[in-house]
Formats: sequence, C-alpha cells, structure tokens
Amino acid sequence: MSPLLADLAARLRACPVAATIELGSLLVCCLLFAGTVGLLASGPPAGVGWSWLLVVGVGASFVVFWTALVPLYERTLE
Repeated sequence: MSPLLADLAARLRACPVAATIELGSLLVCCLLFAGTVGLLASGPPAGVGWSWLLVVGVGASFVVFWTALVPLYERTLE
C-alpha cells in the first residue's frame, strides 16, 4: 500500500464516526448533483413533479443535518 493510502486509512480509523459522516456527505452531494443535472436535462416537470420534490427534500434534509444535528453531536463530544 502506498504511504498516501496508508496515511488516509490511518486517519479514517482514528475518527470512524467523522469519516462516515464526511464520506456519506460526499456521496449525498454527488447524488444530488447527478439527480439535479438529470432532471434539468429531462425538461420541466409535468404534473406534480415527484422527482423534483425528492431532490429538494433530500437537499433540505442534508442542510438540516449539517446545520443542526452535526453541531449537536459535536457538543456531546466536549
């Protein structure tokens, strides 16, 4: 294993909760971006637009997670 990967693996093992949150957030951001681009490419929504509501709901949940829940979790660590 290269020294760079070994260092990254050691950092991930040192803080598994933080690493899971960060990697999960990266995945959610990538999925939201891909979903938004895909929906924009398909044109304006017809009818209710459930797919747009899903993207907005996931994005809003993501924002609430980072602005409310993560700070609360960090306060419990102090």
